[in-house]
Amino acid sequence: MQIKTVLSVLIAGSSLALAAPSFAQANPNEIVDGFEGVFGKNAGFRRSGAKGVCATGTFIGNEEGRALSSASVFSGAKIPVNARFSLGGGNPKQSDISRTSRNFALKFALPKGESWEMANISAPVFAVATPEQMLGFLKARAIDPATGKNDPEKIKAFNAATPEAKPQIDYFAKMAIPASYGSVNYWGVQAYKFQASNGRVEFARYSFEPVKGLESLNDEEQKAKGANFLFEELRQRVGKAPVEFNMVVQIAENGDVLDNSTVAWPDSRKRVVVGKVSIDKVEADGQGACVGITYNPMVVPTGVAIGPDPLFLARASTYAISLGRRLTEGAK
Repeated sequence: MQIKTVLSVLIAGSSLALAAPSFAQANPNEIVDGFEGVFGKNAGFRRSGAKGVCATGTFIGNEEGRALSSASVFSGAKIPVNARFSLGGGNPKQSDISRTSRNFALKFALPKGESWEMANISAPVFAVATPEQMLGFLKARAIDPATGKNDPEKIKAFNAATPEAKPQIDYFAKMAIPASYGSVNYWGVQAYKFQASNGRVEFARYSFEPVKGLESLNDEEQKAKGANFLFEELRQRVGKAPVEFNMVVQIAENGDVLDNSTVAWPDSRKRVVVGKVSIDKVEADGQGACVGITYNPMVVPTGVAIGPDPLFLARASTYAISLGRRLTEGAK
């Protein structure tokens, strides 16, 4: 399927007030091949976020959200949500105590056939600024079939040539191991354009913060938990009470970078809680509505539009291609 055709399907029903960024420099098929070069071809699994579980819940927006955007998601009505929690990377057998991203993907089912999809990560910045850097990041980490390992010198060379990658690499290197998918902060990292009913426009980034706070594991607790505890821990947690996250929007000011998600905005920027997600059900492994959802960050409702970040289109294209490959293999 041609890239334009893929995107026309993915964006159908969305409101994109900004023109899509140019995406002629890096072939999305090569990026998906790059993930396979690092993590192998794991039939039926996502090329990124392979180890994941579906969940469902609701979202309720508030007055602060309505002041920021006319989007129906903030109406105050209870909005159905399909979610997916996962580990970063394309290895479905990755250990749950890895120092890598935890991901929280969401799809809001809105009135009048609209939806809002998002794929959030447990770091305030992304690893690369452009599709070309994404491809280079993956090629540097590709596994050599002859040795079964990657080449540390290639990784070192890429990191030296791409200082934009350092903030996220450092963040995960220093991170505490989360005790639960329900006790982690998740960031959207890219800038969106929010338009209020009175016509006022502001650029902002959003995040999701656990209502009950952050929880991490010490070394002894990590040993006791083992490599595969996150799915069942989340089921047990949700079985006692819904797992809740506040949606927090950070408002940009003049001069803030809008087209580069490796650059964090200053902590001094205004932050507003605009609603709350409540997760009340976790599906059995390999089951649930999230299996066929790409969580394309370009799918947005009226009142929200994508910003100028070139990774929007790159993510949409690669997610679509990954889905196509999964569907021919038996999706997980």
